[in-house]
Amino acid sequence: MRRVNWTLVLTFLFLLLLGWYLVYTEGLVRALRADVETMTQMFSEVQAGLSDPDPLRADQALVRLQEIIVESGVPLVLSGPGDTIFDAVNLSISADLSTTEGQSAARRYARRLDARNPPVGDPEIVRVHFGDPPEIQRLRWIPWLQVTGLLLVFVLGVVVVRSQRKAEAERAWNSMARELAHQLGTPISSLQGWVEVLRLSSDERPRGLDEGEVARAMEQDVERLERVSRRFELIGREVKLEVMDLRSVVADLEGYLRSRMPRLGSEVALRVQMDHSTPPVLGSPVLLAWALENLVKNALDAMAGRNGAIVLRSEVPVVGEERDRWVHLYVEDEGGGVDPELQDNLFEAGVTSKQGGWGVGLALTRRIVERVHGGRVELHRTGPSGSSFRVKLPAASG
Repeated sequence: MRRVNWTLVLTFLFLLLLGWYLVYTEGLVRALRADVETMTQMFSEVQAGLSDPDPLRADQALVRLQEIIVESGVPLVLSGPGDTIFDAVNLSISADLSTTEGQSAARRYARRLDARNPPVGDPEIVRVHFGDPPEIQRLRWIPWLQVTGLLLVFVLGVVVVRSQRKAEAERAWNSMARELAHQLGTPISSLQGWVEVLRLSSDERPRGLDEGEVARAMEQDVERLERVSRRFELIGREVKLEVMDLRSVVADLEGYLRSRMPRLGSEVALRVQMDHSTPPVLGSPVLLAWALENLVKNALDAMAGRNGAIVLRSEVPVVGEERDRWVHLYVEDEGGGVDPELQDNLFEAGVTSKQGGWGVGLALTRRIVERVHGGRVELHRTGPSGSSFRVKLPAASG
């Protein structure tokens, strides 16, 4: 089933509402210009009647002036003594003023007009009851229509954003569950294998393995299970940060990775170049090691089928004459670079270039570095000769 691009839908609705508003505004401007022309024409007729000495032509000017007012569309009701209706034009109802019913209907209409606009004139001679011109009547509804349209777009936007966040959260949790199963599966499978080895007699065991060697191997798998359990325990709770030595964290990670490099990548060397003046940072050694491990594994995936080196190094930039309060860690590989189509969303959960991959490693790395440690992780450079990821961590104060 094809997914609906709600961003485009909301953009289209917004542009449609904006276009309709512009069209309506242009129509209103044209109507106001027409009113100006009408007023100018009325002024011209008045001036012509005042300046003409012939009473007949003056009367004709007044008749023409009355026609212009009627043509403007303004509702008008003329009443006299005793609320007698003399004339009515541009009403939204039909009323025969020669009948009692028509007179009553016109009087009721005049009272509705008076509720909005006070009448003018002498009630003992002629009183004029008037309403709003068509342009004002149209304008009265436009704010409500605009507010309704904007509220509709806003509500749709909130619903879409919430549904997208919910879907992203579900994808993230699914990816986390798969990653957990994957990380637990390897040591558990290894332990199952060692249990089978223990069931064999000493003569049947491969290469004459004794129980001490099997116990040490099982101990390593148990330690890995504890490491995985501890990581996922910390990622879902408030982490208490501590002042830690980055060189010590990287050294432990180096030892952990070197013992697994033959399984993780063939003919790939891991080089660690940590600046001896690297200041301590405030963080979680367990989670930060996990973030860096994900970056190294990502580099190994990028170098699949290639020989070369992965470099893990630190750098403390110098700003002016003082060292910056940020520590930079780089994980550099000699792979084929990051696909340009993935670069913008590289750290989103589910984004991966591997077949069968879940795209959770870099998403976890960003969460650990940025949310837990208040730092930043980014793709520093990439190209056919390799990629470099940079982790920026604030140095511990004091």
